[in-house]
Amino acid sequence: MSEITEKKDFRVRLQRFGSNLSGMIMPNIGAFIAWGIITALFIPDGWLPNEEIAKAVGPMITYLLPLLIGYTGGKMIHDVRGGVVGATATMGVIVGSDIPMFLGAMIMGPLGGYLIKKVDQLFKNRIKSGFEMLVNNFTAGILAAILLMIALKGIGPLVSALITLLSNGVEVIVHAGLLPLASIFIEPAKVLFLNNAINHGVLSPIAVEQAAQTGKSILFLLEPNPGPGLGILLAFCLFGRGSAKRTAPGAAIIHFLGGIHEIYFPYILMKPMLILAAIAGGISGVFTFTIFKVGLVAVPSPGSIFALLAMTPKGNYLGIIAGVLVSAIVSFVVAALIMKTSKNKGEDEDISSAAEKMESLKGKKSSVSSALVESTPSSTEGKEFDYGQVKKIIFACDAGMGSSAMGASIMRNKVNKAEIKDVEVANTSISNLPSDADIVITHKDLTDRAKAKLPNAHHVSVDNFLSSPKYDEIVIKLK
Repeated sequence: MSEITEKKDFRVRLQRFGSNLSGMIMPNIGAFIAWGIITALFIPDGWLPNEEIAKAVGPMITYLLPLLIGYTGGKMIHDVRGGVVGATATMGVIVGSDIPMFLGAMIMGPLGGYLIKKVDQLFKNRIKSGFEMLVNNFTAGILAAILLMIALKGIGPLVSALITLLSNGVEVIVHAGLLPLASIFIEPAKVLFLNNAINHGVLSPIAVEQAAQTGKSILFLLEPNPGPGLGILLAFCLFGRGSAKRTAPGAAIIHFLGGIHEIYFPYILMKPMLILAAIAGGISGVFTFTIFKVGLVAVPSPGSIFALLAMTPKGNYLGIIAGVLVSAIVSFVVAALIMKTSKNKGEDEDISSAAEKMESLKGKKSSVSSALVESTPSSTEGKEFDYGQVKKIIFACDAGMGSSAMGASIMRNKVNKAEIKDVEVANTSISNLPSDADIVITHKDLTDRAKAKLPNAHHVSVDNFLSSPKYDEIVIKLK
């Protein structure tokens, strides 16, 4: 294997790990913002002090947020069953500690999901038809209880010690005036699509604990600051050429107001030296924040100026706005100098190829690349479904446990007997249909709901989950 391939594989693995970390936080950002709003408004130092409403601040950060993270982490591994076991296991680290257990939840959630997945695989094809619900409920309950006790006695204290160590390390860095140098690592990592991993996986758990103790944390500002990206995009508006200059104004609006930082990454990839502008803007912005001694009450997501201002506590607005403006001005000046002195400044700057490079680095389609390039719509109408590409068959019912579990068991046996490899058969509720399902099998009365939930899958309706000729038809087509 060549060195380039090894580096690419390492980057992919690192991005996948970062995606898993941020994936536990991102779906629950709304709850974090709700906690931040309640904190900013109703604590004694807030805008509208209210002792009764402020009582929710403690329970939310101690119980609600870690449990949501634990549930989401388990659900990422093994759907709802993994989420339930993960959340229950997370309760162990919550009870076993006197500080917010976000890192503990990020450990116990996926661990619970992984272990119940292995237990389900152990019992797969060994459960008599009709006993699926009994076995499923008790295996999940017993495992969750065991994990809770292990977390309470062992993992909770260890994570508490780790969080204390990390928090003390951050305090040392802040007091030494070295925090602005974090931008040297954060800004390049953002362009490599590790921004969410850094922000939500590393900084936010520590920042939330600081905010719970002091009412705010500067760590919330390190990655979401939209100033550096805005300065670079404004430089392209004035000094860019070709499609890059034409798309830069729209990209600036999406970035600064919409908070989608990803949209300015292609501009840096097109001129890699511009990473220096992002770093300079980040350093100057964080330095300004430290001078004003400002912070946010909760994580601002997405990184829009509106989100930053919404999470700003009373008395911190001047410092926040100043930090964003300073970082934007510095990055603009540095980017302008780089663009005016670059050797290929007279060439047309093709943002389309840069967007393709961005998607190659990201490893998947970008949600904002359409704002930079014109896409050609493709139609799949009239195309016959290709059974040769099927990797996942999902049986879905209302609860995702009873009838769909029996139907999945029957189909799984048929697939195994036909010696069809690499096709997963599982069951879930319609509300939790996985996005990567290729075939969704539902009762005819539920098919419309399933289609509305997952319109891109191939849907099959049956009259009876326990006996349907369509099972054999699917197996034949799979072969």
